[in-house]
Order: sequence, then C-alpha cells, then structure tokens
Amino acid sequence: MHDTDTATGSSGDLAVDIAGLTRVEGEGSLRLKVRAGVVEQAHLEIFEAPRYFERLVVGRTPDEVIDIVARICGICPVAYQMTAVHAFEHGLGISIDPAVRSLRRLLYCGEWIESHALHVYLLHLPDFLGYASALELAHDQRATVEAGLRLKKAGNQIVALLGGRAIHPVSVRVGGFSRSFRRSEIRALREPLTGALEVALQTVDLVAGLDTPHFERSGRLVALRHPDGYPMNEGRIVSSDGLDLASTDWRTEFSEQQVGWSNALQSRDRAGQPYLLGPMARITLSGGQLHPTAAAALARTGLAGEIAVNPYRSIVARAVELVDATAEALDIVEAYQPPADPRQPWTPGPGTAAWATEAPRGLIFHAYDLDDRGLVTHAQIVPPTSQNQAAIEADLAAFAPSVLDLSRDEATLRIEQLIRSYDPCISCATHFLDLSVEALG
Repeated sequence: MHDTDTATGSSGDLAVDIAGLTRVEGEGSLRLKVRAGVVEQAHLEIFEAPRYFERLVVGRTPDEVIDIVARICGICPVAYQMTAVHAFEHGLGISIDPAVRSLRRLLYCGEWIESHALHVYLLHLPDFLGYASALELAHDQRATVEAGLRLKKAGNQIVALLGGRAIHPVSVRVGGFSRSFRRSEIRALREPLTGALEVALQTVDLVAGLDTPHFERSGRLVALRHPDGYPMNEGRIVSSDGLDLASTDWRTEFSEQQVGWSNALQSRDRAGQPYLLGPMARITLSGGQLHPTAAAALARTGLAGEIAVNPYRSIVARAVELVDATAEALDIVEAYQPPADPRQPWTPGPGTAAWATEAPRGLIFHAYDLDDRGLVTHAQIVPPTSQNQAAIEADLAAFAPSVLDLSRDEATLRIEQLIRSYDPCISCATHFLDLSVEALG
C-alpha cells in the first residue's frame, strides 16, 4: 500500500504526491505539480540508500566482480554478469568457444523470460484489468496468473541450470562457465520451453487486446542492434535519430548526472536530453531481427507503430519479446553441442574493459580499469532505470495535463500505470558511489 495525495481543480491545477509507488521493484515516490495546465514539477524520487557496488568491486579480480555484480538485482542478475564478463573478455582479448556463446545467450533468454513474465502478469496486467494487485487478479482470474507463473518458471529453470541457481547465479566465469553441460541436461529444457512458447504466444494475443490510454511521446529511443539476431549480449548502440557507435563507447555520447531529488544518478545524452531504453526501443530499432515466430506475432497485433510512441503499449512489446526469447531458447536447445572446454584459459593483466548488453529493462553499460595484477581500480555500472529516469519524468510532464479532468483516483491510476509501463527497477538504480573525503587538522 502507499499514501497518495492528489488534488485537482477546475483551474487546471493538479498535485500528485505518491509516497510509495506499488508494483515496481524497489522504493520510490512521485511528486507531480501542474498549475493552470502547465507542469511545474515532475520528479520521480528514488530514495533507496546507495549500495556502493562500484566501490565494492575495487581491488577484486574479474571473476570476483562477476559474482559481486550478480547481487545488484534478484530479477536481472544475468544482465549484470553478462555485461561484466563480456567487458572483461573484450578488454583482455579472450576468445570464446561459439558453443559457450550460445549457452550464455540461452542463459540470458532465461532471464528475459522470467523477468518479462513477472512484469506482464504480476506487476502491469492488473492495471489494465481493473485490479489493485496480482493477488486480486488471481482471485477472479486464477488461470491467467497461473499461465504467467508457468512462463516465469520456465525462465527460472534455464537460469538455475546454467547459472547454478535461479537467483544470483554463480557458474559464469571469464572465459566461459565453471563447468560443462551435458546434452541431456540442455535437452531437458525442451518440454518446459515448448509449453512456455505456447503461453507466450497467448500472452501477445491477451495484451494486444487491452484497452490502453492514448498517449504519444516524442524523444530519442536507444538500444543495441546486431546484424545476426535480436540484441541481447552483443550489438552496436543505435538510436532513432541515427546514432551508431560501438557498445564500448557509451561514454562518448552519454553521461551520468546527479539531481537533487533522487539517490540515483540520471543519464542524459551529449546534448543534455533524456532518452528511452527498453522493449519499446528494441522493437522499434531492431524489430527486423526478431525470431520469425516473434515477428509473426508482432505483425498479427498490427501495433508496431503504436509501440514506437505509446509507453502503455510497452506491455505488448514485452509479450513479443517473451515469444522471441522462448523461441530462440528452443532453437539453442535443439542445436546444442557441448563445447570442447567449458572455459578458455586467460592471463590477468592491465587494461580497460567496457561493454553494453540489453537487460530486460534496457541497455546496461559497464566499464572497468584494471591494474598490472588484473585487479579493478575503478568501475562504472550504469543500469537501465537510471538511464530511463529522466525520460520517465519528461513523459510524465507531457502526460499530466491530459488527466486534469479525471477524478482523483482515475488520475492517480493513469499516472502510476504510466510509470509501471517502463518497469523501473529502482533498487538497481541506486548503487552509485560519490565519495568525498575532507581532511581535518
């Protein structure tokens, strides 16, 4: 539950103060003020305490870093591991067996499945069906919620097998995995994934038919793009206005900034403007690389154009990505051949390591400096939510005047629903460290 203070007036005034946003991951609040139809303030306030992960990895080896960053998020630990391991391997010039690369992609598919299923069915769908929570939805529509849980279970099974456990996996290592995986182990995933694909396709049909508010946003969309597949582990950073740069070069176009009302850094582009990450951006910028099964599902909805501009349609984009991840996971399972060695040997050394991958919520960027012993001397970890926060605020400012004539409860619902459309992971956004030491005496 949360405390909401919403006031509307015939003069075109609106004040919304939501002290605790529900059905998002983490602790945050919203403060929105509209006067005479003009937005004076739109602040998404993230007040969870900083978690210092960028400082915790200093002095650690790359393999230790991979284990540490998995603890940043219980929903998307693979995203942090994959970004870190690709960064170290690229920075140290380590070549990976193609079979290992496929296994990592399968692991990432598992995370996309469980994360998207959680958001679609338990966090976001209740908004559209008129329920205050997934528990109330399950009371009236038990089969719907159970379908979402079956999807999530299939994703968890992949992560548990390849990662060693379903939450905070431990098997990923620089150069590969800590152990080999027999063909029979991987093939055991075929049955749950086959059922999950059927549910994922049904999910697209379900959410495509939802009655969504009409809202068109403008602004820059940013995602990875890869010529050989839908972006996940690899690709170049592209945007809706023509940006095209290597995933290692995020810092040449984007930077983090501190704002006074949030414990999370916000990211903006070189022009100082916000930008949007996530399923909307990926579908719009890389929809041509979707798995054929997912591409057909998207085409049946006829909503690709709306997905590009209306955040409320992001639930459709996530459902399409559920199909994509499940279908690709099945393809990997069917074609799997064990690598000759689970892990390539490598030698620690100095260098700079950087990479970007696509977490379920959007692009995630890591950069590390290594000393002569191969230990981390500096780290930068940029989660999707901290990058999306400025765009969410800008969209709230554009959307707020449209709810002035609604009742207090309806205005609050529409605004919260919009925030949940971005699936913000607030806890993930609060692990920066800005350390200042003052010498006394």
